[in-house]
Amino acid sequence: MISIDEFSKIEVKVGTVKSAERVPETDKLLRLTVDFAEESGPRQIISGINTYVNDPEDLIGRQLAFVTNLEPRTIRGLESNGMLFAVGSDDTFSFLTPDRPIPPGTSAH
Repeated sequence: MISIDEFSKIEVKVGTVKSAERVPETDKLLRLTVDFAEESGPRQIISGINTYVNDPEDLIGRQLAFVTNLEPRTIRGLESNGMLFAVGSDDTFSFLTPDRPIPPGTSAH
């Protein structure tokens, strides 16, 4: 178990996917460019969701939930600056997405 104080350290924000492409020579990885309305510009996020996506371009324009305060991580030579927040696996996999358009960078509470 973790305390509510530990849980409150996790920053979940909605981002708008600006680009999505398969990472060459991998089966699972997609490289996403995600807008969180930050001054530094969109972030690159590497995610192992390729098996759940028919066409990466279908993600462009979608608003999805991401953990945004993780330390950067290098995956297959690409720096990832966040983590997609989704639920389930196999047949139950689902993105967490708002039920209406909201400004990029909106935090979960």
